[in-house]
Amino acid sequence: MKTNFKKSAALKRHTGRLPKGDKVKKFDVKRSGFKRPHKAGVFVERKIVKKKSSTDEDRVESGKFIEKPMNGASSEEEAEVVHRESTTYDDLLKRLGSRNESVANAFRRRQREEHGESETDEEGLDSQSDADENDDDLESLSEADERDDGDNNESPRSHTIANAPKGTGICSSMKLREDMEQDDALFDTDEESDSVLNDQPLSEACMTTSHINYKLSSREVDELLKTKWSYTWKMPALNMKNCNWRGTGECCIKDLDMTSYYSLKTKLYKNWMEIFKASGSSEFHQSKQKMFFSLCNSYCDIMHHNKKPFYLKGLEEDSNIMDGYLIHSLNHVLRSRDLMSKNDRKLAKNQENVEGKDLNAEAYLDRGFTRPKVLILLPLAGIARRVIKKLIQLTPPKLKDKVENIQRFYEEFGSGITKDKDDHNDSENTKTKMSTKPSDFEALLGRDNNNDHFMIGVKFTKRGIKLYGDFYTSDILVASPLGLITKIGEAEVNKEKDVDYLSSIEILIIDHADVMLMQNWSHVKAVVEQLNQLPSKQRGTDIMRIRPWYLDGQARFYRQTIILSSHINPDFNALFHQHCFNYQGKVKLECKYRGVLPKILTQVQQIYERFDTESMTGADDSRLEYFSKKVFPKIKDSVQHGVMIFVSSYFEFVRLRNYLKSQAASFCLFGEYIKPNDISHVRGQFFRGEKRIMLYTERSHFYYRYKIRGVKNLLIYSLPERKEFYPEIVNFLEPSADMSCTILFSRLDYLRLERIVGSTAAKRMVDSDKGVFVFA
Repeated sequence: MKTNFKKSAALKRHTGRLPKGDKVKKFDVKRSGFKRPHKAGVFVERKIVKKKSSTDEDRVESGKFIEKPMNGASSEEEAEVVHRESTTYDDLLKRLGSRNESVANAFRRRQREEHGESETDEEGLDSQSDADENDDDLESLSEADERDDGDNNESPRSHTIANAPKGTGICSSMKLREDMEQDDALFDTDEESDSVLNDQPLSEACMTTSHINYKLSSREVDELLKTKWSYTWKMPALNMKNCNWRGTGECCIKDLDMTSYYSLKTKLYKNWMEIFKASGSSEFHQSKQKMFFSLCNSYCDIMHHNKKPFYLKGLEEDSNIMDGYLIHSLNHVLRSRDLMSKNDRKLAKNQENVEGKDLNAEAYLDRGFTRPKVLILLPLAGIARRVIKKLIQLTPPKLKDKVENIQRFYEEFGSGITKDKDDHNDSENTKTKMSTKPSDFEALLGRDNNNDHFMIGVKFTKRGIKLYGDFYTSDILVASPLGLITKIGEAEVNKEKDVDYLSSIEILIIDHADVMLMQNWSHVKAVVEQLNQLPSKQRGTDIMRIRPWYLDGQARFYRQTIILSSHINPDFNALFHQHCFNYQGKVKLECKYRGVLPKILTQVQQIYERFDTESMTGADDSRLEYFSKKVFPKIKDSVQHGVMIFVSSYFEFVRLRNYLKSQAASFCLFGEYIKPNDISHVRGQFFRGEKRIMLYTERSHFYYRYKIRGVKNLLIYSLPERKEFYPEIVNFLEPSADMSCTILFSRLDYLRLERIVGSTAAKRMVDSDKGVFVFA
């Protein structure tokens, strides 16, 4: 059931100003039903009606807001009809205008601005800045926030508009705590961007503010919905060989000033610099973490698909990129909280003088439907531990000195509490003891926490950081796709539950997307589709301070999506181009590969056979047809055992299994759903020759990484997604005079092919008229 904010506002409406001494009736808006109109933009008719009396009671007629004649205009002048496009925010102002004169004045001023009329008669809001005062209040919590987070012992400081006193307009009835200590101020005010840091003035332009304050036109929205992205520029990727950044629209890289601070909060920047210097690194402004932060700070959608992960001896590079997006996320959250706290102070200061004055309504539009602003999707709990620990480390000292529930966090996310409490021990955990499996497997799945079902909220309070906070009162959500999809499923079954905390996500980070591809990518797609939907319930948010683009259903056009992976994949491309509509544009990496053929130790000829397919939808059928007609007859006629057939996806695994059954072939199965007790039995059958063929999947290799003995002939039915698996699979071959290695591919496999044989060779193999290629 979608939220009807017009209905919510109507519940608060009064038919006129009550006589002095009478109490204003309060309505319980939190129990109302809600439904979102399909279209916000409709043409309405507004009339200025002749009235003999200009009293407040006469300003409301049949539930419609009627403007009084202004600038001395006669009340007897003729009615005029003005046609314009109304937004949901206009409708809210119009309905709430009947309740309060200051809101009515804000609505009239909004109309004058749209028609270019003078505002000299308007009495503006006091513009005196509160930047000199300490920000004693970290949060502008609603009543619902206080109920959900009562264990923090925080007094309620804000109320919804339903409980606002008469004459406060859009102002919430806030009461600042008088006993708040000065040293509790953890956030700096927005004027901090004009201060001086290290003898250099900080950048005046705040990208966070400019990004969220931009107003999209209807023409721009229509262009974004066409999902036809044209990459118009290319720039070399610094510190990455054979890589270029490509983007849409205007280039956001060439004008980047690497010595600029981009309005990064002072305390945040100083703490970041201290950590950087403590690591022994130099040239901060040319470092990878600073460069990636600068790219994130452009608020473009980003797809970085050449990131060397920590478990593949890329600990430094992985940490640098993680630092970049975490600093960006922290800066966005703290800046957003600063703006709300600043507006809260202004409204609290002016609530006594607000009677009879016009408030600049748009100046106080500073929030979404719910509090969470950042969602970080991660595949495994061990990776989540690394991210959250780094997040705590990058947080300003006054916040990270006290972290609630940290012991519980280490118990649930850490593979060893005593070893994981220090950051440098993360690299030590990658070392294996008496293990025959590769080091990358041990670092990712072996000794670390490989739980793929988790979700945790991170909340910044005036006292520190709270882990395991209520999702609706958290600032950053860290979750796995499976953890979130479970919550979404529960909400679909149980109508009392919901996932409205995903409605106001402004930054989405999908890290280690290549690992999620080995889980279930459809979960990631389902989660992204659930983001920025209209909430089913009202969570105590002051609807008069919600940004208009939230009310108009345009939040997805402001959401920044960052996808990080070790390789590219068609599913990543589809998500990036079909579900990411950021008006700032897109930036993606373009790389050339050298291939992994030199890593093959076995001296064997690798024969690549290309089959033709007419379309992407018929590629699977064409592959099976080529196998059944050209490849399998040779296997069937041969008397040799030890044939391994490697497949990339589970769907191919099922199709081949059914085909082999129909041919009464002797085969055994080693898939990702094999029972642990059956692994030794299957391996033994194949090694002893009891079964001639083994059907082996990429995911089973990812999750188990066993050494398969007895492989005499290898058929790669479909190339692996992960390039490091190719030499491992080929090295399964045991040297013999009649060993062979055959690989099937089509022109649609170009992305996988270039990672294995190299970009130059892959282009030649795809474009050539020949269909067979041999690598020795």
